[in-house]
Formats: sequence, structure tokens, C-alpha cells
Amino acid sequence: MNAKLRKAVAAWILAIAPFCGSAALAQSAEGHPDWPGSGQLFVGTCYQPVDRSREQIQRDIALMRQAGLKVVRMGDLSWDYFEPAEGRFDFATFDWIMDRMHDAGIKVILDIPGQPAPIWLHHRYPGVDIVTQQGTRLHAAERYMDNIGDPDYRRLLARMADTLTSRYARHPALFAIGFNNEIGNGYLSYSPADRERFVEWLKKRYGSVEALNKAWATQRWSRRINAWDEVQLPYAEGPGPFERYLDLRRYWSDTTIDVLRELESIRKKNVPDKPVISNLWDGSGRKGFDYLATQREYASYGAMGFYPEYYGDPPVGTAFDALMIKGGLHTPIWFNEFTTGSPGVYGTKGRSRMWAHFGLLLGAQTALAWTFNTHLGGEEQTLFGLIDHDDQPSWKLKEWATIAGEFARLQGLGFPRETRPKIAIAYSFDNRIASSAPGDGVRRYLTTPYLEQAHNALEPLLKDNIDAAVVNIAHEDLSRYRLVVVPGLYLLDDAGANALRKFVADGGTVIMTAFSAKVNAHNQWYDTPLPGRLSDVFGLHTSEFYRTGTTVTGLGDQAIESKIAYYEVLEPSTAETIALFSNVDGTPPAISANRFGKGRAIYVATPAQPQIMRPLYRQLYASLGIEPGPKTPEGVYAREVDGRVLYVNTTSESREVTLDSPMHGALSGKRWSGKLRLEPLGVDLLEKQ
Repeated sequence: MNAKLRKAVAAWILAIAPFCGSAALAQSAEGHPDWPGSGQLFVGTCYQPVDRSREQIQRDIALMRQAGLKVVRMGDLSWDYFEPAEGRFDFATFDWIMDRMHDAGIKVILDIPGQPAPIWLHHRYPGVDIVTQQGTRLHAAERYMDNIGDPDYRRLLARMADTLTSRYARHPALFAIGFNNEIGNGYLSYSPADRERFVEWLKKRYGSVEALNKAWATQRWSRRINAWDEVQLPYAEGPGPFERYLDLRRYWSDTTIDVLRELESIRKKNVPDKPVISNLWDGSGRKGFDYLATQREYASYGAMGFYPEYYGDPPVGTAFDALMIKGGLHTPIWFNEFTTGSPGVYGTKGRSRMWAHFGLLLGAQTALAWTFNTHLGGEEQTLFGLIDHDDQPSWKLKEWATIAGEFARLQGLGFPRETRPKIAIAYSFDNRIASSAPGDGVRRYLTTPYLEQAHNALEPLLKDNIDAAVVNIAHEDLSRYRLVVVPGLYLLDDAGANALRKFVADGGTVIMTAFSAKVNAHNQWYDTPLPGRLSDVFGLHTSEFYRTGTTVTGLGDQAIESKIAYYEVLEPSTAETIALFSNVDGTPPAISANRFGKGRAIYVATPAQPQIMRPLYRQLYASLGIEPGPKTPEGVYAREVDGRVLYVNTTSESREVTLDSPMHGALSGKRWSGKLRLEPLGVDLLEKQ
């Protein structure tokens, strides 16, 4: 790096004054100090007693109690267990089960079983059936095949929810309410009634056909719409324009959110003293919905199914999903389902325990095993639980007893962690949909998927053992953070752009990476200088982009190789160049930084990737008042909690951690001097002797 550039780098680092956001609120849900909060950890299981005899149920509960499990989640996936025929409810057995759980000291999360809808409902009300975009009506072959936009479905779901919550509102075992298990993984439907509902949604959104034509760019390719009755449902699987695809997915997102709002209104009426904790699967690729923009309307705690086996890089991918389900909530994370193996895999000894402690690092409060009884039939025959097919407890039940015992000890030592992240990573449902739209153009352009970029932005922070949040920047108070990272946010709407503009003007620091702010809220490219609506904030213009082999970025004294074959040509106006491409014609800027108001806006010309983000972050930490966490070797993660340090080895190999002084392992019971040795999948909480 030349002397002039080195001087510029030093100047912009020193210029970034610490930005102190507002303090986080108390961890317990506002106005409900009796809800789960500080000093409480819970270990339990998901339990479906629908095909268990009373003798088996009593034995199951005895095993749960013996293992120290404190919470069960029940009711999900069981609509016809409670209502075997329309209007005929049967709660006798479940009453008995609730009583037995209370006798055993086990609390119940009662899920409103809105999905799947019973076969009798599909038979009597065919509007609940899914219709494909080719017009084929499908029978309910699997548990996600319900049209939740159908009025009959909504009416009968509301009755079920009202009946169930009214009945158990005062039961002493009731702990929390859950809504429609994995509602985000449903199917889109294409019936004539669906089209009519979609058109009504468009009328409310746009008001006139003229506004719709503008939003959908119908002047292109002779696609103009002259009247509402000419509107057709866009194809989710192509072909079709990108603007219409985005609105189709938004419509189904709003439909999903409306269902959740209705269920929340029923909960507030019947059980206002209990929190709502639901496994919603908002990030499902099949449908999904805009959870982060609306989570406070129907979620007391962010909750999810925790299945690291589904991710290529489990620590990063699962951490991102957990942080995304927490979003901007001040309450701990709940894992309403938690891995006991994986489809077709019996399980690995020590893995559930390791992941449970990894969850504690992120601010989790609860792990509920999926599932207690291994299923004999149905859709998950090869997903193995804590009890084997022959009703014999497996070694996994003992492992979960260990987890329960360790959590019981840890809850008095500062757990669950009250995380107060100073760094936020931007995420939005609209962006995920826009950046994955079917169609050759977008796919050829966005060669680095959005979630890959988002994970790449998180990875260095996770490995530096620094807390981060994942938020929708248009729906959060960004003053809580000192650094906001915007990795590949292809769609940036006015609200998001305004939030970033204010954040930087008020003294915050933003890092934006390539592919960002290209399209507006209608999924159309900006007709203003890029990055759209923020060109002045970043003090540059970028239009040209090229694909090449490895690029080399000179940042400080480092020469950083990028293997992502894409870079944008940055044309600074007021921005300073702080890094150059050394092997690209003309050595254009690789990273720029611009003063705007009291803050700083940094633009990275390549997609987010760990080898670039890591040194960039590390140059910012000190000036932003951000302290890296404990130093750990590859695959080991750690957080300090009330003067102690929890270490988690996520690898299948032993790892050693260098210690500054002798420490005592609160979990292992061992004395460690000089080095901590973590066995494969090992964990320990170290405290000074």
C-alpha cells in the first residue's frame, strides 16, 4: 500500500468515534416479569401422545421426570385428535394428560394445531385444498398442504383456537401458547378464489390499475393491464416478470401474518397471562413470510427448530438462523424443537449436548428435544427420538438428562445470557425473495446467493466471539447498534434506505457490500445513481461490474485474495479509497469510506466474504468500542458470562485453548492450568479458582 493510501486508512479509522446506542431493555418480556427471563433455563421435549395408551403415557412422563425435563410441547399436528369431526370436540384424554404433567411438575407449551387441517375439513370444504399453478387440485398428501387463505379454514381454525385456549387457560400446567407449527412451510395455491383474494390485496396495496401498471412495469413487453379482472396470479416457478413474483410472495406472506394476528388476538382474549412461543419456520424456501417486520405482533420469544445437520456450515448457518429468529426482541431464544439426530441418522453421542451449549452462547434459554418417542409411522419414520421404536429409552435420554442437569446448574451462573449486540446484520424477506426470483436475468447476475453473503458477514464476528443481531433495518431502532452490516441487500426500499441514512447521519457506521441497493420496493432497478437512494451517503457511484478470476485486495499490510468472481467499479466522489484491487486493470478501489453527518459509510466492491470482512471488522473494533470475545482455536466458540467463560468445541477433534491463569471447570470439575483441553464436541465453563 502506498503512503498516501496508508495515511487515508489511518485517518478514517481514527475519525470513527464510539457511537453509544440506547441501552437494551430488560430481558423479560415487557410488562410480564413472571414470564421466562433471567436466571431460568429449560430443558424438555416435544411430545405427541396421540397414539400412546394411558399406560405408555404414564411411563413416558415418569421417564421425563426422572431425566429432569421441565417442559413439554404438545398439541401441534393434532387437530383431529381434539376435533375428530366438525364441531365435535373430545378433550377427555388430553385433560388427563395435562393433569399428569402437572402432577409430575412438568410445564406445557400448548400449540394450537392449525396445521395440518383434518381430512374431514378438506373433504367438506375443498377450498382448503391446494391448487397448483397448472390448475391441478391436490389432496392433502402431507401436513403442509392447507390453503390458509381459505375463509372456511380461517373460521374453523379460530373456533379451534378459541375452544382450546379457553379450556386450558387456567390449567396449572399451562406455560405458554404456540401457533400453527411451521406455518411458513406451507404451499402457495392457484384456485380461482386465491386469484380473487390476490386481486383484493393488490387493490388495497396500489389503489388503482394505473398504480399497479407502474409498479409492475407493464409498459414493457406489451403487458399492460386495463382492468382488475385481467390480473392473473403470477407463477411462483416462472415464467414471469420479477415485480409480479415479488408481490405474489408478499401476498402469501401477508396472508400468513394475518393468520398469526388472528391467533394472537384469541390468545390475548383467553390467556393474556401466558406468552406465545411458536415454531413458525419463517425462512422456509417453499413459502416463508416477513417475520422480522412483524414479529412483535405475535411472538413473545423468538422460537425455532434447531437442526444444524441441514446446514453446510452448521455453526455459522445455525447461528444466523437463531439470531434471525430473535431479531430485535429483548427476550431469550427458544428452541421449540431440537435435534436428537437427523433424518436417517440415529444420532451422535455428545452432539445434542454440544449444540445445546452452543445455543446458550447465542442467548438461548430452552432446548426441547424432537422428539420424545421415535415415530412408528407417518412422515418422519426415520427421525429418531429419545425413546426407541420398542419403547426402550436410548442413550439419548441419558444425554438429555445430562443437559437438563447442567442447565439447572448454569441458570444460577448468569444464564440465559442477556445479549446486547453492538453490531447488526441487515436481512429482509423482500430481499430474499427478490434475490432468488426465478428467471434467467437475476440468477445470472446474482451469482453469490444472498444468504451465503449474510453468513459470510456473520462468520468473522462469530469466530471473534462477538455478539451480533440479525434485523430488518426498516423496522428496528438502529440507534441500539454501533455498526450495521448490509451484505448483498439487493432490494433496498425507501424505509430501509431512510433508516440507514439516519443511522449514519447520527453517528453510526455502515458497511455495505456489492450487489446491494440495486432494486427498489417494486423489484425494479433504481433510475438513480447506485447504490440506490444512498449514493450520497456512501459518497460514490457504481454502475460497472465485471467477473474475473481471483482478485487481490490490499487492506493495510494484507494482500487478500477473493475467489468470488465479481467486483464492482467504485467511482468515489466524496469517499476516500481505503483499499485497492492490486491485480485488476487500473487498480480501482476495493473498499471506500465516506463521512456523512456524524458517521461513516463504507462500501466493499466485492460480495461479502470472510477473508475481507474479518480484517475490515478488526480495524473498526477499537474505534467503535467493540471488544472481541475470548480467543479460541478454529471450531471453538466462547462467551464471557458474569466473569466466567463458556467454551464449546463444535468439531469432532480435540482442541486446546490457551489460558492466562489457572481455572476451574464448573462443568468438568477439573482444574486447568496453562491450557484447557476440550474433547471432541466438548464443553466447559471456566471460572477463576
